[in-house]
Amino acid sequence: MIEPLTDIQVARRVAADIPDGSYVNLGIGMPTLVADCVGADKEIVYHSENGILGMGPAPAAGEEDFELVNAGKQPVTLLPGGSYFHHTDAFLMMRGGHIDVTVLGAFQVSERGDLANWATDVVGMPPAVGGAMDLAVGARRVLAITTHTTKDGRPKLLTHCTFPLTAARVVDRVYTDLAVVDVAPDGFLVREMVPGLTRDELQGLTAAQLGFADDVGTMSRG
Repeated sequence: MIEPLTDIQVARRVAADIPDGSYVNLGIGMPTLVADCVGADKEIVYHSENGILGMGPAPAAGEEDFELVNAGKQPVTLLPGGSYFHHTDAFLMMRGGHIDVTVLGAFQVSERGDLANWATDVVGMPPAVGGAMDLAVGARRVLAITTHTTKDGRPKLLTHCTFPLTAARVVDRVYTDLAVVDVAPDGFLVREMVPGLTRDELQGLTAAQLGFADDVGTMSRG
């Protein structure tokens, strides 16, 4: 029985790939975990689409300021030198190509790098695009973080997305609880897998054909 990585373990793997000095926007949900995993040796400037640059960690209990929240309405802090401003300016930063990296959750990713992350076929789950479309096309590098399959076992890595697209041909790399997969010119290219998982097992959980790098690594549980 293969043990998938936990959400925080996947977030640690994403954090390892974010370069020092980057301007980064983290999507709502699983992507927000990445901020807690970036090492103290890196200086990352976090941007929030509701109008924050230089966003800090969550405040201590009892010290929340609910006029200072991230795009997910969670209380945050402001680091020295940080600023807040109208959300129009935040979107100008996103659309103008000033965000180095965005980490977005994904319902589906196609082998071409198409991203679907705002609407599903689940009845009662309202669509919620937010600023994902702007980030997906405006950020210099788009990293998708998700589970490899849905709760009922349906693959999320597909030949073609079946949900409405957030943006086409934008995803650079996908991090799941089973693998790290690049979107290469010829389709998905597996870079790392969880310990004990075979190539055939990973292919069986993926609805698109996988390629495998010559030096496929092992994802850490640390």
